[in-house]
Amino acid sequence: MTDSLEPLTKVKVTAVPVPDYLIRYYHWAYVAPSAIRFWDHHFLVQLILFGQYKRLKDRTRMLLRQGPTGHLLQIACVYGSLSHDLLDDLQDNESLTVLDVVAEQLLQVQRKNSHPHKHHRLRLLQADSQNIPCPSAHYSKTLLFFLLHEQPEPVRRQTVAEALRVLQSDGLLIIVDYHRPARLHPLRPLVALVFRFLEPFAHDLWAHHLDSWLYQEFPEIQIQKTTHFAGLYQILQIRKSS
Repeated sequence: MTDSLEPLTKVKVTAVPVPDYLIRYYHWAYVAPSAIRFWDHHFLVQLILFGQYKRLKDRTRMLLRQGPTGHLLQIACVYGSLSHDLLDDLQDNESLTVLDVVAEQLLQVQRKNSHPHKHHRLRLLQADSQNIPCPSAHYSKTLLFFLLHEQPEPVRRQTVAEALRVLQSDGLLIIVDYHRPARLHPLRPLVALVFRFLEPFAHDLWAHHLDSWLYQEFPEIQIQKTTHFAGLYQILQIRKSS
């Protein structure tokens, strides 16, 4: 990857193979162009996350602003205004790279970009999160925002490994995702039902705490974990030991 922006018109839908699990389970949500146009609205994302999207997004932005200055990698596109807001938060000499394996998702990011004066700071990279085509220790900050629950466990582990590989030794990785709520959480039965029928890999985040297996896989990292909305969501701040 170079430091210059690759024009989106050069991105080919078939340039990078879309993983089989995405096509099989999430074509209706993330792959079909009609689905992307339908779901990519702030009010829908806010509804899906039970009114917590803006709060989680704003908390993420604050943590990233408090992190080390430098280039930020957002792994996977996010519906709503997250990428737009991250671009707005950039300081001088910072850039935002948005990576996704689906070309239409990247085109959607470009269509939504309302910061033409910051266009040179936005880089769009079509790639699989399991194999990020950039050197190690390339980014100061990396972000996984509601991605891991959509991935099978082997893919999830490789995605985190890549997110840490491309992170500088003093860098910051932010993970925002679902978390196992208390047994009496009023939304627990509904969310479990959604997981059963629409999110086949998400229940694993309830069965196995994310921070536990992260420590097992990557003992050199330091994790600060907070839960939100009575434990339904979690935000992990992960730092690599120098």
